[in-house]
Amino acid sequence: MSDSQSSSSPELGSAVAADENVGRSRRSSGSSQILASPPSRCWRDVFWLAIFLIHLIGFGLLLGVLGLNRFEKLDRLNIDKITNAPSDSHAGLTEDYWPLYAVAGGAGTLLGWTWLLFLGSQANHMIKVSVHILTTYLAVISVLCFWGERFFCGVAFAVGAALQFLYVISVIDRLPFTMLVLQKAVKMVWNLPEVTRIAYLFMLVMLLWMVIWSFGAAGVIASSMDDGKGWWLLVVLSISLFWTGAVLCNTVHVIVSGLVFLVLIHGGRQSLSMPPNSLLKTLRYAVTTSFGSICYGSLFTAAIRTLRWEIRGLRSKIGNNECLLCCVDFLFNLVETLVRFFNKYAYVQIAVYGKNFNHSARDAWELFQSTGVEALVAYDCSGAVLLMGTVLGGLVTGTCAGVWAWFKSNDKVVMVGSTSMLMGMVLVGVAMVVVESAVTSIYICFAEDPQLIHRWDAEFFNQLSEMLHQRLQHRSARATEVLTHNRFDGRIRNTFSV
Repeated sequence: MSDSQSSSSPELGSAVAADENVGRSRRSSGSSQILASPPSRCWRDVFWLAIFLIHLIGFGLLLGVLGLNRFEKLDRLNIDKITNAPSDSHAGLTEDYWPLYAVAGGAGTLLGWTWLLFLGSQANHMIKVSVHILTTYLAVISVLCFWGERFFCGVAFAVGAALQFLYVISVIDRLPFTMLVLQKAVKMVWNLPEVTRIAYLFMLVMLLWMVIWSFGAAGVIASSMDDGKGWWLLVVLSISLFWTGAVLCNTVHVIVSGLVFLVLIHGGRQSLSMPPNSLLKTLRYAVTTSFGSICYGSLFTAAIRTLRWEIRGLRSKIGNNECLLCCVDFLFNLVETLVRFFNKYAYVQIAVYGKNFNHSARDAWELFQSTGVEALVAYDCSGAVLLMGTVLGGLVTGTCAGVWAWFKSNDKVVMVGSTSMLMGMVLVGVAMVVVESAVTSIYICFAEDPQLIHRWDAEFFNQLSEMLHQRLQHRSARATEVLTHNRFDGRIRNTFSV
């Protein structure tokens, strides 16, 4: 598959190479400054920190009220009168559905813990299984939904299976390089056992919040309100859960990437220049001065990343359809602009330098573009592969809760299954993010000072350098081809106009 080129200049490869050579001393001096004096920290993006905390307190109270309203007694708080909900014989109690969410939480936690437990020995096999089995799993669930007369859900899962299949086909030639990067990231994380303990800790925190969240969600499902109002309320609660889960995952991201960056830049855990209590310091920064930036970035980064992957895959398979290519290029350029301000590499800059989110994202992206590493980042699809594992974990979790709901209350299967799937994705995502953090740190270090990667793993450094050279050559060739094609079209138009 050919990667999409981002510039129409035929000298793109040579210009980037020149920028890379010019920037070596600047990046090396920047690394030396970090070694000499760690940057001072101050509170960043405080507004978004306040918004997140207000949201957390507000939704915590709402969830408590919704759960208590039908806990051991129907309409304990007389909410049905406020919502004008009709009397419904199918209304139940909170404790009727709360055990279903307990199954979801237990399954998601078990999957996440299993991933962390086998991180060093079986992670590569688990990643490969996630890539190849997700399409089949989506298709099977689609068939089961059609069999259970859930037409809309069946169509949704069928479309998801088709998109997953098309995406894997479009990036099939990238997977060997992606697996190489993931293997090295797993190697890095495996040598830092404390990061898995951090993941366990945050998974436990997320599970405690899910106890409250599922209590309120069970109250909504058991309520007498019609399905339309119930669905809208569950959607709002799901957005809240997604944001909270993203914040916790990205907090782990900041902690792990900060520690990995420090290990690489100081030449190992046992180096005399390694700051004492590095893990505790990165943890403290992540949950205090940098927490507002994490809350802000967590709102948009995941959605923009997913959209970018899909557009890149579609753009590479369009061919010569100029009308469709023009429309996709417009969307591509729009998303690329957003990526400058919302990208996962910002979290490494936040962890190391303590900048605000937009400043971190912009600096990371400019660093990649000035060194040409952006071509390597665009070719790598490790984030998408890890997302596939997260989605698969969510589907397994949703299936476990949905099957029980099928026998317990057939009309609530979709509500319970979809929300349980989200719970599973969040819990498994906390485990997956430790590897993604190592990947982002490797790329930032490679752009900052390639010798950091060379000192850590010389063979991997050579492989990265060779792939970067190939991608820059490819982009330069594509740019020359596009420029030649445009000039030819211009001559043809001039000839006919004469």
